[in-house]
Amino acid sequence: MATPLVVSDVAKSFTMHLRDGVTLPVVTGVSFAIRAGECAVLGGPSGAGKSSILKMLYGNYAVDEGQIIVQHGGGLVDLASASPRTVLSVRRHTIGYVSQFLRTVPRVSALDVVAEPLAERGEDREAAREKARALLAQLNLPEKLWALPPATFSGGEQQRVNIARGFITEHPILLLDEPTASLDARNRDVVVELITAKKAAGVALLGIFHDLDVRDAVADRVIDVTAFGAGKIAA
Repeated sequence: MATPLVVSDVAKSFTMHLRDGVTLPVVTGVSFAIRAGECAVLGGPSGAGKSSILKMLYGNYAVDEGQIIVQHGGGLVDLASASPRTVLSVRRHTIGYVSQFLRTVPRVSALDVVAEPLAERGEDREAAREKARALLAQLNLPEKLWALPPATFSGGEQQRVNIARGFITEHPILLLDEPTASLDARNRDVVVELITAKKAAGVALLGIFHDLDVRDAVADRVIDVTAFGAGKIAA
């Protein structure tokens, strides 16, 4: 089975410049691999570093040391040392990300927000919109909202737009940061169905789920992030 993502001895800390340069270690020795067709879940208490790990894998946070090896473009890329241009290419073609919160764009309809990632990858715009319609309907977002900008939507409605946007592409790796946090039971079940379909399509998924029912439904294994604890604040 292919292994499109390998994390090896990654460490991350933050420097508190307003506190005389105190260093706050977050995680160290982070090592795991994600196989195609599986959903692994980052487990551990709040503050253990789960979201920081996802952000490093997506290139939002710099890495202090270690490697993040991704199969991309027919070769291997180390995101820990990749150029910004390469990171953007990996995001466009290889790693998708579903965050808790939608970055709303003024005057852009929910339908076009969802279709945009496909259009950016070169797909016909109307074909992208058709796929967006199908996902929004599956996620039970009322059709009367599709033509409206999501900035005025409720938290749950915005999250459904965000989920549709994240699941519409065929990225071989998908990162999920609390995708069901604002959803009711009906739509949580839809997200479970979407994740199950991605697994069947051979996508490698890594997620954070505080909803234990959802986690139990989708997780093939749980990675205990407390094993990567970096200890106390160091000067």
